[in-house]
Amino acid sequence: MFNNNRKDGRAAPEVTTLIAAGTEIHGDIQFKGRLHVDGLIEGAVRGDGAKAMLTLSEHARVVGELHAPHIVINGRVEGDVTALDRLELASNARVEGNVYYKVLEMSAGAQINGKMVHRAEAPKQLPKPDGQGSEQHAVAEQRSA
Repeated sequence: MFNNNRKDGRAAPEVTTLIAAGTEIHGDIQFKGRLHVDGLIEGAVRGDGAKAMLTLSEHARVVGELHAPHIVINGRVEGDVTALDRLELASNARVEGNVYYKVLEMSAGAQINGKMVHRAEAPKQLPKPDGQGSEQHAVAEQRSA
């Protein structure tokens, strides 16, 4: 009955956890799958796994850091937000903290009081800083002469 392995070859649906309105959690949360928050969390929230998704409704409030691949905010966050893949800020989103993102979608009305830092994929090979490589090569040539 609760086995996620289906015989018909279809994938089992993603697990969604709900923290309902009126619910308060004091402490850190670590989750897999999807987490939908309508209540209050005082603590860090961390989504593990490439498909982890955190959604904060317009009634949600989090006092602590958020860290997950996909984050959707329409409520209030007091802490840094790190979205490894995608961050969506709806019109009622209020973030008091720094925001780290790879892809950002921000609706009119959303507010951020902190730094916005884009985190692109690191290049496979870092380029040499301008001028340093050629100066070191010139100094090496002068010493050998």
